[in-house]
Amino acid sequence: MEAILALEDGTWFRGAAAGAEGEARGEVVFNTSMTGYQEILTDPSYSGQIVTMTCPEIGNYGVSPDDVESRAPQVAGFILRDESPVASNWRAEQTLREYLIDHNIVAICDIDTRALTRQLRSGGVMRGVIVTGNALDPKALVERARSIPQMEGSDLVKDVTTPNVFDWPQEDPDEFGITPARRALGKTSRLKIAAYDYGMKFNILRRLSAHGCDVRVYPAATPAKELLATKPDGVFLSNGPGDPAPLTYAIDNAKVLVASKVPVFGICLGHQILGLAMGGNTYKLKFGHRGGNHPVKKLATGKVEITSQNHGFAVDPKSLPADVEVTHVNLYDGTVEGLRHTTHPVFCVQYHPEASPGPHDADYLFDDFLQLIEGTRA
Repeated sequence: MEAILALEDGTWFRGAAAGAEGEARGEVVFNTSMTGYQEILTDPSYSGQIVTMTCPEIGNYGVSPDDVESRAPQVAGFILRDESPVASNWRAEQTLREYLIDHNIVAICDIDTRALTRQLRSGGVMRGVIVTGNALDPKALVERARSIPQMEGSDLVKDVTTPNVFDWPQEDPDEFGITPARRALGKTSRLKIAAYDYGMKFNILRRLSAHGCDVRVYPAATPAKELLATKPDGVFLSNGPGDPAPLTYAIDNAKVLVASKVPVFGICLGHQILGLAMGGNTYKLKFGHRGGNHPVKKLATGKVEITSQNHGFAVDPKSLPADVEVTHVNLYDGTVEGLRHTTHPVFCVQYHPEASPGPHDADYLFDDFLQLIEGTRA
């Protein structure tokens, strides 16, 4: 079956359907990762977005239920150059196409993803539609793309957060072959973490557990006083989709957490929410950072980490008050990748130290969080 991708700037691509039949609507973005398509599909931070994979062949190792990052795929649609006709991996239980059809994800293949990526880099991410079928009218689809609501100013978190409080089970402490610092020191007591779910990836929970934390997860709009009433050792703010500015409930909760003196750690959207709560502003990037190969410099040491990233907004460093310092910067464009409060036990990073997919250079940040907790207790 044919399929067409149409963008709001009038550009359109004709290809073949690679998933479910129907229509997908959302903001079209690109990801430069060579592997990890299943983790990308199930990352709630992609809610409302149609993801383009720049790697030319996708699907060759199939799909495994052990590699999901949430309860189901979260992307609005999926774009790829070549769809692998085979799933060559002993862990695979489905092909990529079967998985997309089962979860009603519309996808398109056999288009020039290099040309599309160049279009998004020069023009910025833009609204688009994928429609399957024959005798489609590209001009009508362009108009349909232009009618999609803008991501700026929209609350996408409410659609991906957990509806109920839940506890995450204990995980293998030797996952990835990385020995957590507390375990290496012989510390076996577990720390209690309260985590806000703005669209949290499962691997964040896996890594917190592997590092020695018992994690209780709360819906995004839960009042901060409810979390603090449980007397957690620390509070975690997760990743999530969309624009942080309209999330006034999350920002107000973060202000309470910062003032509480309880150690706080934020990732991705959690980083942006903390940036706003500590007095800064955020803005939308032209085409964002999405991939597993982004170099980030830690300013205190000069060390460069290769990181996994997925975000379209950033914190403006010029807006930050004097008691908030920038700790990490992106070496591609100099944008803020990490913040620390100078008088409160609060820090955050824009990238994903839990990886999955991506490198594990920044896994030490979970150790830093636990050391901050133990230092605060002492």
